[in-house]
Amino acid sequence: MKIIVIGAGAWGTALAVSAARNPAGHHVVLWARDGAQAEAMDDTRENARYLPGIPLPRELNVRGGDVGTLMQAVPQADLIIVATPVAGLRPTLALLREVRVPIGWLCKGFEPAQNPQAPNPFGLMPHEIQAQVAPALQAGALSGPSFAQEVARGQPTALVAASRQPHVRQALVDGFHGPTLRVYGNEDLTGVEVGGAVKNVLAIATGLADGLNLGLNARAALITRGLAETARLGGALGAQAETFMGLSGLGDLVLTATGDLSRNRRVGLLLAEGQTLDEAVQSLGHVAEGVYSARTVLQRARHLGVEMPITECVVALLDGQLKPVEAVAALMGRDPKGNCCERMGAAYSLVDAL
Repeated sequence: MKIIVIGAGAWGTALAVSAARNPAGHHVVLWARDGAQAEAMDDTRENARYLPGIPLPRELNVRGGDVGTLMQAVPQADLIIVATPVAGLRPTLALLREVRVPIGWLCKGFEPAQNPQAPNPFGLMPHEIQAQVAPALQAGALSGPSFAQEVARGQPTALVAASRQPHVRQALVDGFHGPTLRVYGNEDLTGVEVGGAVKNVLAIATGLADGLNLGLNARAALITRGLAETARLGGALGAQAETFMGLSGLGDLVLTATGDLSRNRRVGLLLAEGQTLDEAVQSLGHVAEGVYSARTVLQRARHLGVEMPITECVVALLDGQLKPVEAVAALMGRDPKGNCCERMGAAYSLVDAL
Protein backbone atom coordinates (compact mmCIF):
# COMPACT_ATOMS: atom_id res chain seq x y z
CA MET A 1 0.00 0.00 0.00
CA LYS A 2 0.96 3.64 -0.49
CA ILE A 3 0.36 5.33 2.87
CA ILE A 4 0.65 9.02 3.74
CA VAL A 5 0.86 10.01 7.42
CA ILE A 6 0.06 13.71 7.89
CA GLY A 7 1.66 15.01 11.07
CA ALA A 8 5.16 14.24 12.36
CA GLY A 9 4.52 14.27 16.10
CA ALA A 10 5.42 11.31 18.27
CA TRP A 11 2.41 9.15 17.42
CA GLY A 12 2.34 9.92 13.71
CA THR A 13 6.04 9.19 13.45
CA ALA A 14 5.73 5.94 15.40
CA LEU A 15 2.97 4.60 13.17
CA ALA A 16 4.82 5.66 10.04
CA VAL A 17 7.90 3.81 11.31
CA SER A 18 5.81 0.72 12.06
CA ALA A 19 4.12 0.76 8.65
CA ALA A 20 7.44 1.22 6.86
CA ARG A 21 8.82 -1.87 8.63
CA ASN A 22 5.75 -3.97 7.82
CA PRO A 23 6.65 -7.16 5.90
CA ALA A 24 3.94 -6.27 3.38
CA GLY A 25 6.37 -3.73 1.91
CA HIS A 26 4.26 -0.58 2.16
CA HIS A 27 5.48 2.68 0.62
CA VAL A 28 5.12 5.19 3.45
CA VAL A 29 5.44 8.97 3.40
CA LEU A 30 5.58 10.93 6.67
CA TRP A 31 4.60 14.55 6.02
CA ALA A 32 5.55 17.33 8.43
CA ARG A 33 3.96 20.78 8.29
CA ASP A 34 7.34 22.33 9.11
CA GLY A 35 9.60 21.95 6.11
CA ALA A 36 12.72 22.55 8.18
CA GLN A 37 11.72 19.80 10.60
CA ALA A 38 11.15 17.41 7.71
CA GLU A 39 14.55 18.23 6.23
CA ALA A 40 16.28 17.70 9.58
CA MET A 41 14.49 14.37 10.08
CA ASP A 42 15.49 13.22 6.61
CA ASP A 43 19.11 14.21 7.16
CA THR A 44 19.52 12.68 10.63
CA ARG A 45 16.98 9.85 10.18
CA GLU A 46 15.51 10.69 13.58
CA ASN A 47 12.62 12.78 14.91
CA ALA A 48 14.78 14.38 17.59
CA ARG A 49 12.00 16.68 18.80
CA TYR A 50 9.15 14.24 19.33
CA LEU A 51 10.62 10.73 19.22
CA PRO A 52 14.33 10.93 20.09
CA GLY A 53 16.44 7.82 20.00
CA ILE A 54 14.26 6.01 17.43
CA PRO A 55 16.00 5.58 14.04
CA LEU A 56 13.79 6.14 11.02
CA PRO A 57 13.98 3.14 8.65
CA ARG A 58 15.39 3.87 5.23
CA GLU A 59 12.09 2.72 3.71
CA LEU A 60 10.32 5.70 5.30
CA ASN A 61 10.14 8.82 3.13
CA VAL A 62 10.02 12.11 5.07
CA ARG A 63 8.50 15.11 3.33
CA GLY A 64 7.23 18.51 4.41
CA GLY A 65 6.57 22.11 3.53
CA ASP A 66 3.62 23.83 1.95
CA VAL A 67 0.18 22.31 1.57
CA GLY A 68 0.55 22.21 -2.20
CA THR A 69 3.36 19.68 -1.87
CA LEU A 70 1.15 17.48 0.27
CA MET A 71 -1.80 17.65 -2.08
CA GLN A 72 0.39 16.60 -4.99
CA ALA A 73 1.18 13.36 -3.17
CA VAL A 74 -2.40 12.62 -2.04
CA PRO A 75 -3.75 11.28 -5.38
CA GLN A 76 -1.18 8.48 -5.34
CA ALA A 77 -2.13 7.26 -1.85
CA ASP A 78 -4.12 4.13 -0.97
CA LEU A 79 -4.55 5.20 2.68
CA ILE A 80 -4.17 8.55 4.43
CA ILE A 81 -3.59 8.89 8.17
CA VAL A 82 -4.23 12.23 9.90
CA ALA A 83 -1.91 12.43 12.91
CA THR A 84 -2.74 15.94 14.10
CA PRO A 85 -4.16 16.81 17.53
CA VAL A 86 -7.93 17.27 17.70
CA ALA A 87 -7.46 21.00 17.20
CA GLY A 88 -5.92 20.37 13.79
CA LEU A 89 -8.42 17.80 12.55
CA ARG A 90 -11.06 20.18 11.19
CA PRO A 91 -8.77 22.13 8.81
CA THR A 92 -7.00 18.97 7.71
CA LEU A 93 -10.21 17.13 6.84
CA ALA A 94 -11.49 20.22 5.04
CA LEU A 95 -8.34 20.11 2.94
CA LEU A 96 -8.92 16.42 2.15
CA ARG A 97 -12.70 16.64 1.61
CA GLU A 98 -12.51 15.57 -2.05
CA VAL A 99 -10.28 12.55 -1.40
CA ARG A 100 -11.83 9.20 -2.26
CA VAL A 101 -9.45 6.78 -0.54
CA PRO A 102 -9.80 5.64 3.10
CA ILE A 103 -8.72 8.14 5.75
CA GLY A 104 -8.01 7.40 9.40
CA TRP A 105 -7.35 9.82 12.26
CA LEU A 106 -5.30 9.18 15.38
CA CYS A 107 -6.44 12.00 17.67
CA LYS A 108 -8.38 11.29 20.85
CA GLY A 109 -10.57 13.92 22.44
CA PHE A 110 -13.38 16.40 21.92
CA GLU A 111 -13.01 19.58 19.93
CA PRO A 112 -13.61 22.76 21.96
CA ALA A 113 -17.02 24.34 21.36
CA GLN A 114 -16.88 26.50 18.24
CA ASN A 115 -19.76 28.80 19.12
CA PRO A 116 -21.23 29.00 22.64
CA GLN A 117 -24.39 30.58 21.18
CA ALA A 118 -25.07 27.72 18.76
CA PRO A 119 -28.09 25.42 19.27
CA ASN A 120 -25.69 22.67 20.41
CA PRO A 121 -23.01 24.60 22.36
CA PHE A 122 -20.59 21.75 22.94
CA GLY A 123 -17.48 20.32 21.34
CA LEU A 124 -17.57 17.49 18.83
CA MET A 125 -15.94 14.10 18.54
CA PRO A 126 -13.69 13.51 15.50
CA HIS A 127 -16.33 11.65 13.49
CA GLU A 128 -18.81 14.48 14.15
CA ILE A 129 -16.26 17.00 12.88
CA GLN A 130 -15.84 14.91 9.75
CA ALA A 131 -19.60 14.80 9.21
CA GLN A 132 -19.65 18.60 9.29
CA VAL A 133 -16.70 19.49 7.09
CA ALA A 134 -16.23 16.48 4.81
CA PRO A 135 -19.27 14.17 4.92
CA ALA A 136 -18.32 12.30 1.75
CA LEU A 137 -15.04 11.01 3.15
CA GLN A 138 -14.50 7.29 3.72
CA ALA A 139 -13.10 7.58 7.20
CA GLY A 140 -12.56 6.17 10.67
CA ALA A 141 -10.27 6.12 13.69
CA LEU A 142 -7.21 4.13 14.66
CA SER A 143 -7.19 3.96 18.45
CA GLY A 144 -6.41 1.80 21.44
CA PRO A 145 -3.87 1.38 24.26
CA SER A 146 -0.55 2.51 22.81
CA PHE A 147 2.51 4.58 23.63
CA ALA A 148 4.39 5.95 20.65
CA GLN A 149 7.82 4.92 21.92
CA GLU A 150 6.82 1.28 22.32
CA VAL A 151 5.19 1.07 18.89
CA ALA A 152 8.25 2.64 17.28
CA ARG A 153 10.52 0.15 19.04
CA GLY A 154 8.45 -2.74 17.75
CA GLN A 155 7.12 -3.79 21.15
CA PRO A 156 3.84 -5.77 21.05
CA THR A 157 0.76 -3.54 20.76
CA ALA A 158 -2.91 -4.03 19.86
CA LEU A 159 -5.06 -1.32 18.26
CA VAL A 160 -8.63 -0.88 17.06
CA ALA A 161 -9.61 0.20 13.54
CA ALA A 162 -13.03 1.80 13.98
CA SER A 163 -15.34 2.78 11.16
CA ARG A 164 -18.91 2.25 10.08
CA GLN A 165 -17.56 1.37 6.62
CA PRO A 166 -16.11 -2.16 6.36
CA HIS A 167 -13.62 -1.29 3.62
CA VAL A 168 -12.17 1.52 5.75
CA ARG A 169 -11.68 -0.87 8.66
CA GLN A 170 -10.00 -3.31 6.30
CA ALA A 171 -7.70 -0.64 4.87
CA LEU A 172 -6.54 0.34 8.37
CA VAL A 173 -5.96 -3.31 9.26
CA ASP A 174 -4.05 -3.95 6.01
CA GLY A 175 -1.95 -0.84 6.52
CA PHE A 176 -0.74 -1.52 10.04
CA HIS A 177 -1.42 -5.11 11.12
CA GLY A 178 1.89 -6.95 11.45
CA PRO A 179 4.05 -9.20 13.62
CA THR A 180 4.18 -6.81 16.61
CA LEU A 181 1.26 -4.45 15.89
CA ARG A 182 -2.12 -6.18 15.86
CA VAL A 183 -5.13 -4.27 14.56
CA TYR A 184 -8.74 -5.36 15.10
CA GLY A 185 -11.80 -3.94 13.37
CA ASN A 186 -14.75 -2.40 15.24
CA GLU A 187 -17.85 -0.80 13.74
CA ASP A 188 -18.65 1.19 16.90
CA LEU A 189 -16.85 4.41 15.99
CA THR A 190 -18.70 6.42 18.64
CA GLY A 191 -17.75 4.07 21.46
CA VAL A 192 -14.11 3.92 20.39
CA GLU A 193 -13.87 7.70 20.27
CA VAL A 194 -15.60 8.20 23.62
CA GLY A 195 -13.23 5.72 25.25
CA GLY A 196 -10.21 7.41 23.71
CA ALA A 197 -11.32 10.86 24.82
CA VAL A 198 -12.50 10.31 28.37
CA LYS A 199 -9.54 8.15 29.42
CA ASN A 200 -7.26 11.18 29.05
CA VAL A 201 -9.33 13.09 31.60
CA LEU A 202 -9.41 10.14 33.98
CA ALA A 203 -5.65 9.72 33.71
CA ILE A 204 -5.21 13.19 35.17
CA ALA A 205 -7.28 12.10 38.17
CA THR A 206 -5.29 8.89 38.72
CA GLY A 207 -2.02 10.79 38.32
CA LEU A 208 -3.21 13.19 40.98
CA ALA A 209 -4.05 10.34 43.35
CA ASP A 210 -0.69 8.68 42.72
CA GLY A 211 1.11 11.96 43.25
CA LEU A 212 -0.56 12.35 46.62
CA ASN A 213 0.48 8.78 47.53
CA LEU A 214 -3.07 7.59 48.12
CA GLY A 215 -2.13 4.03 47.23
CA LEU A 216 -3.07 1.33 44.76
CA ASN A 217 -6.54 0.81 46.25
CA ALA A 218 -7.48 4.41 45.44
CA ARG A 219 -6.05 4.07 41.94
CA ALA A 220 -8.11 0.93 41.29
CA ALA A 221 -11.25 2.66 42.57
CA LEU A 222 -10.71 5.66 40.30
CA ILE A 223 -10.09 3.48 37.25
CA THR A 224 -13.19 1.37 37.88
CA ARG A 225 -15.44 4.33 38.59
CA GLY A 226 -13.89 6.14 35.64
CA LEU A 227 -14.81 3.28 33.34
CA ALA A 228 -18.39 3.55 34.59
CA GLU A 229 -18.40 7.28 33.77
CA THR A 230 -17.09 6.57 30.29
CA ALA A 231 -19.73 3.91 29.67
CA ARG A 232 -22.53 6.21 30.85
CA LEU A 233 -21.49 8.95 28.46
CA GLY A 234 -20.97 6.49 25.64
CA GLY A 235 -24.38 4.93 26.15
CA ALA A 236 -26.04 8.33 26.03
CA LEU A 237 -24.26 9.02 22.73
CA GLY A 238 -25.38 5.73 21.21
CA ALA A 239 -22.26 3.61 21.71
CA GLN A 240 -22.30 -0.15 22.22
CA ALA A 241 -21.77 -1.21 25.84
CA GLU A 242 -19.29 -3.97 25.02
CA THR A 243 -16.88 -1.51 23.39
CA PHE A 244 -15.90 -0.17 26.81
CA MET A 245 -14.74 -3.61 27.96
CA GLY A 246 -12.32 -3.84 25.03
CA LEU A 247 -9.05 -2.31 23.86
CA SER A 248 -10.35 1.20 23.28
CA GLY A 249 -12.24 1.27 26.59
CA LEU A 250 -10.76 -0.62 29.51
CA GLY A 251 -7.44 -1.25 27.76
CA ASP A 252 -6.75 2.38 26.84
CA LEU A 253 -7.91 3.60 30.25
CA VAL A 254 -5.65 1.25 32.22
CA LEU A 255 -2.61 2.10 30.10
CA THR A 256 -3.09 5.86 30.23
CA ALA A 257 -3.99 5.92 33.91
CA THR A 258 -1.06 3.79 35.08
CA GLY A 259 1.72 4.02 32.48
CA ASP A 260 4.75 6.18 33.20
CA LEU A 261 4.80 7.34 29.55
CA SER A 262 1.31 8.86 29.85
CA ARG A 263 1.39 12.64 29.44
CA ASN A 264 -2.07 13.04 30.96
CA ARG A 265 -1.10 11.03 34.03
CA ARG A 266 2.02 13.17 34.25
CA VAL A 267 -0.14 16.31 34.43
CA GLY A 268 -1.88 14.91 37.51
CA LEU A 269 1.44 14.00 39.11
CA LEU A 270 2.84 17.50 38.54
CA LEU A 271 -0.29 19.17 39.90
CA ALA A 272 0.02 17.01 43.02
CA GLU A 273 3.59 18.30 43.41
CA GLY A 274 2.26 21.85 43.55
CA GLN A 275 2.96 22.99 40.00
CA THR A 276 0.47 25.25 38.28
CA LEU A 277 -1.37 23.95 35.24
CA ASP A 278 0.70 26.17 32.93
CA GLU A 279 3.92 24.90 34.47
CA ALA A 280 2.81 21.30 34.15
CA VAL A 281 1.80 21.65 30.50
CA GLN A 282 4.97 23.53 29.54
CA SER A 283 7.18 20.91 31.15
CA LEU A 284 5.68 18.15 29.00
CA GLY A 285 6.78 19.49 25.63
CA HIS A 286 3.89 17.58 24.01
CA VAL A 287 0.12 17.91 23.87
CA ALA A 288 -1.83 16.40 26.78
CA GLU A 289 -5.29 16.10 25.25
CA GLY A 290 -7.03 15.59 28.60
CA VAL A 291 -6.23 19.16 29.62
CA TYR A 292 -8.00 20.54 26.57
CA SER A 293 -10.90 18.10 26.30
CA ALA A 294 -11.92 17.82 29.98
CA ARG A 295 -14.22 20.84 29.92
CA THR A 296 -15.79 19.75 26.64
CA VAL A 297 -16.41 16.23 27.95
CA LEU A 298 -18.19 17.73 30.94
CA GLN A 299 -20.22 20.09 28.75
CA ARG A 300 -21.35 17.17 26.62
CA ALA A 301 -22.23 15.10 29.67
CA ARG A 302 -24.29 17.89 31.24
CA HIS A 303 -26.14 18.48 27.97
CA LEU A 304 -27.11 14.79 27.98
CA GLY A 305 -27.88 14.68 31.71
CA VAL A 306 -25.04 12.23 32.38
CA GLU A 307 -23.38 12.27 35.80
CA MET A 308 -19.56 12.31 35.64
CA PRO A 309 -18.22 13.20 39.10
CA ILE A 310 -14.56 12.39 38.40
CA THR A 311 -14.59 14.54 35.29
CA GLU A 312 -16.26 17.35 37.25
CA CYS A 313 -13.48 17.27 39.85
CA VAL A 314 -10.78 17.26 37.17
CA VAL A 315 -12.31 20.30 35.49
CA ALA A 316 -12.57 22.12 38.84
CA LEU A 317 -8.94 21.29 39.50
CA LEU A 318 -7.80 22.51 36.08
CA ASP A 319 -9.83 25.70 36.46
CA GLY A 320 -8.25 26.40 39.86
CA GLN A 321 -11.52 26.00 41.76
CA LEU A 322 -10.14 23.07 43.79
CA LYS A 323 -6.71 22.34 45.16
CA PRO A 324 -5.31 18.82 44.59
CA VAL A 325 -6.14 17.59 48.10
CA GLU A 326 -9.64 19.10 47.88
CA ALA A 327 -10.28 17.42 44.52
CA VAL A 328 -9.36 13.99 45.85
CA ALA A 329 -11.41 14.56 49.01
CA ALA A 330 -14.41 15.46 46.88
CA LEU A 331 -14.01 12.25 44.87
CA MET A 332 -13.49 9.88 47.77
CA GLY A 333 -16.14 11.50 49.94
CA ARG A 334 -19.10 10.91 47.63
CA ASP A 335 -22.17 9.24 49.11
CA PRO A 336 -22.80 5.61 48.10
CA LYS A 337 -25.58 5.06 45.59
CA GLY A 338 -27.97 2.14 45.89
CA ASN A 339 -26.99 -1.43 46.59
CA CYS A 340 -23.62 -2.18 45.03
CA CYS A 341 -23.33 -5.65 43.58
CA GLU A 342 -20.57 -7.54 41.81
CA ARG A 343 -21.79 -7.97 38.26
CA MET A 344 -19.01 -7.95 35.70
CA GLY A 345 -19.26 -8.95 32.10
CA ALA A 346 -20.59 -5.89 30.29
CA ALA A 347 -20.16 -2.16 30.58
CA TYR A 348 -23.79 -1.59 31.51
CA SER A 349 -23.28 -3.84 34.54
CA LEU A 350 -20.49 -1.57 35.67
CA VAL A 351 -22.75 1.44 35.31
CA ASP A 352 -25.46 -0.24 37.37
CA ALA A 353 -23.02 -1.36 40.06
CA LEU A 354 -21.33 1.99 40.47
